[in-house]
Amino acid sequence: MINSLHTYLYIAILLFVVGLYGVLARRSLIAVLISVELMLNAASINFMAFNRFLAPDPAVGQIFTLFIMAVAAAEAAIALSIIIAVYRKLKSINVEQVNELRG
Repeated sequence: MINSLHTYLYIAILLFVVGLYGVLARRSLIAVLISVELMLNAASINFMAFNRFLAPDPAVGQIFTLFIMAVAAAEAAIALSIIIAVYRKLKSINVEQVNELRG
């Protein structure tokens, strides 16, 4: 039961739902960034689970997961630089106050 595809998919969907809730409900830009990272990790778990149980070539899921990790690292670096710029301008990282940056 522990080593089945359904177990990994349930864990991935749980992570994705927690991440989606964090994106929709949180006010802090840092919390939103962490929630997006959780959603990307859920996608990685899905790729690895399908790779483990269904794919004939074991490297395909691992390669997709490495690409997701690279995208997540780049996304975190860019998002943190944007958050720092917003904080310098507004002295807050509240999502609702970011609307003040509009033209």
